[in-house]
Amino acid sequence: MDLLSVERMDHLGLIAGVIKDLGIVQSIDGRIGRHAEEKVSCGEAVAGMIVNGLGFSDKPLTLAPHFFDNAPTALLLGPHAEPAHFNRFKLGRALDDVHGYGCDLLFSELAMSACKKEGVETRFRHLDSTSFSLNGEYLPDLDVEAVTITHGHSKDHRPDLKQVVLELMSTQDGRVPLISKSWDGNTSDNEIFRERAKAIVDEFKNGADKHYLIADSKLYSESNAKNLLDLPFITRVPESINLVQDYINRALTDDSSWEVISESRKIKVFELEHYGIKQRWCVVYSKGANERSKVSISRNISKEQVAIDKELFHLAAQRFSCEPDARKELEKLSKKWKSFTPENIEVSAVSKHQGRGRPKATTEPIEVLYKISATAKALEAISDERIERGSCYVVGTNIPEMELTSKEIVENYSGQDSVERGFRFLKDPVFFVSSLFVKKPSRVEGLLMVMTLALLVYSIAERRLRKKLLETEATLPNQIKKETASPTLRWVFQLLTGINRVKISINGVESYIWHGITDIRRKILSLLGDTVMEIYGLNQT
Repeated sequence: MDLLSVERMDHLGLIAGVIKDLGIVQSIDGRIGRHAEEKVSCGEAVAGMIVNGLGFSDKPLTLAPHFFDNAPTALLLGPHAEPAHFNRFKLGRALDDVHGYGCDLLFSELAMSACKKEGVETRFRHLDSTSFSLNGEYLPDLDVEAVTITHGHSKDHRPDLKQVVLELMSTQDGRVPLISKSWDGNTSDNEIFRERAKAIVDEFKNGADKHYLIADSKLYSESNAKNLLDLPFITRVPESINLVQDYINRALTDDSSWEVISESRKIKVFELEHYGIKQRWCVVYSKGANERSKVSISRNISKEQVAIDKELFHLAAQRFSCEPDARKELEKLSKKWKSFTPENIEVSAVSKHQGRGRPKATTEPIEVLYKISATAKALEAISDERIERGSCYVVGTNIPEMELTSKEIVENYSGQDSVERGFRFLKDPVFFVSSLFVKKPSRVEGLLMVMTLALLVYSIAERRLRKKLLETEATLPNQIKKETASPTLRWVFQLLTGINRVKISINGVESYIWHGITDIRRKILSLLGDTVMEIYGLNQT
């Protein structure tokens, strides 16, 4: 018996199994085509990038051959696949092919197909955008249309770096991305949301099923009102609109009781017409927002106190020709104070004499001036009022009450973090966001699409696992050894660490044995379906 090699598997077979179930390789090759002389097709190259990215190895795509060097590449990605095939030249050409077909179009086709296969509900769709900061010089592609990598409003708080903006629309069910689109680095959220709203009006109107668009306050603007008029939306109404504060004040001073919708939230609902749209505004009072408001207001009051103390110090050093002028200057300053009022006000006369030094008792002053001193007293009632206002926000919708109750409106808006979680995932340092090494904007655009495709695979796998746990009333141990029916896939990846495939040869006949498949790992793999089980050499029965 001759031991040939030990191949690392861990959770890579899980990723490859879901990719195969979703038919991603075949779908990409069917659209882009496959050349007879290719060792690895475009679809297989994309699958390789997904496996590399979800391998959480913190290895950039330039080192993909090293990532696969000790893994069963042929089992994961295709019978003819070898680590050396996934070099930067092949991956670069694959990104070119993806961009040539259309990154946005390809992703939406793959995403909708995946949702149909997995039975993902797509009624509620969450929209948001973020920016990715990039290092280095990026020259525009001369022969293709691509995003412009440039400076813009940085959500990464890196205004010194150029960036590209990514738009993402996800389902509420499973947080599965449906739409991925790259934009120029200086594109505003208002423009992105306006264009997306315009693009999906007909889809929502003519679709067989009812769909709802959920987004943050950038969706709600006067310039976008004509699109919102024909679009069922749920959005936070911007606080910059004066009418929002009016309705929050009405809700806080209204004698009618609040409708409690959860342990932490209650609402009051108002019907109105705004921007020519008949709608409901749900004023939401949140305990979480109340705690954040207390911290924020306390911090702002402390800053204001420091600023006021500085103003009063300089005021005390000034001299005025008369007492009314001194008091008038203090009044002018205090009018700008938000949470304080002046107290301990003292005005005193200051005699000015001729020459230097201490004057004699008999010397008459040539001029009498006045100075004023005061301290600042915090107005607790105003602070409490600001905290209460900060505890509220407004969610607006044009969806009829008979279709979705106000409680359902607010609950569905709270799922907006589905997109934000996706962005956090894509920006995780151990994910392959650091792989934005390519210098062509078109390849950056293609790579962002592949990264979002990896998020889709991750989301589908996590949803599938949790759904199966719920159906079978099963659980898995979490990080602190407590049983849970909703583990993160990231933790499941950790549980699968340690699975290897051992390749052996006896008299020239190759065979494989698996090492490290414990009972808990077998349980996890069985929950993810037959394809995953087969990759790990297990029988579903």
